[in-house]
Amino acid sequence: MIFGRKTFPGAVSDFEKAVRAQDAQGAERAYVQIHRTAGKAGDGDYQEAGPRLAALLPQLPPLPRASVAVVVGACVERGADALACAPEVFAGAREAFTAAAEFCTRWAESGGGELPEPDDELTEAIVERTGQEPAMGWFTLEQWEMACVAMLNAGAVRRAADGKAELPTLVERVAEASGHEFKCLTYALRVLDDEPLVVLHRGTGTGYALRMSGIGDNFQLHTLLAGVLIGGAHLPGEAPSAREIAVSRNAAGQVPTTGAFNLVGADGGWIFNEGSPSDIHVVDGVRLLVLDPPPYRRAWTAGRFFPGMHGDLVLERVLDAEEAAGWFEKVAPAKG
Repeated sequence: MIFGRKTFPGAVSDFEKAVRAQDAQGAERAYVQIHRTAGKAGDGDYQEAGPRLAALLPQLPPLPRASVAVVVGACVERGADALACAPEVFAGAREAFTAAAEFCTRWAESGGGELPEPDDELTEAIVERTGQEPAMGWFTLEQWEMACVAMLNAGAVRRAADGKAELPTLVERVAEASGHEFKCLTYALRVLDDEPLVVLHRGTGTGYALRMSGIGDNFQLHTLLAGVLIGGAHLPGEAPSAREIAVSRNAAGQVPTTGAFNLVGADGGWIFNEGSPSDIHVVDGVRLLVLDPPPYRRAWTAGRFFPGMHGDLVLERVLDAEEAAGWFEKVAPAKG
């Protein structure tokens, strides 16, 4: 078998052949060559390579599997079919988080103490203490997080990909056992698509039916709400600029912005900008949000928590006075 081709597609082909032949040394050489040639590869090369590399993930040992999953994520970011790549990436992530949960249990049972960081060096002493498979799971979590987020940037994956449903519970279990947030993956798994949202503006007594998709956090939601409702001349106030709205939807970059509202839940409690739209309570089958005046000036950098994820917020209709009043009956006064 001839290795060392000087093109990205050639290196991917060599890697495929070596993995299928169970040639570990050949696979390692080809993997190195994939990285050496990646900088000169075109989008078409990445688009072809993504599904091919994803299909090999089940045949790889844990450490190289996680590394190749990151490469698959890079391919998806360059246009590879995320829906085709995601099932194997999610399967690997499920195995890693399952093993990592066992790692946390064995660590506690074998004396406890502060857990190593997932990006620390995996030592022989750690393997002896927890076992190889649990340790491999723990020390590959950051790579699986990156790979999964790359998949979840695609709306088609969030809506339809196989193997995603079990991940939130597994991630939460490891987070609770370890104290590590895995915030990027947690937030990506919480992203809502085609989600109805009823918004009430307490000051004017008006209500609005909207639909949101691909919004990573409430900073982004806040900016888009101001753009739709103030920018659309439905509510008084200073609307965000066109640039602030653009970077909160799909444009690259970040720009300073200032908050227009205080986001409040149906129970009267604050919905914090640092949280995600999934924090908004469901009332009668719909997420219900109240807009109050901001208690103080809030400024932040407008943009997207997930730069690769396109966000959208659409006003479907303005509620008539009777319908708005009915929704207001379902909300508590704002809490201090």
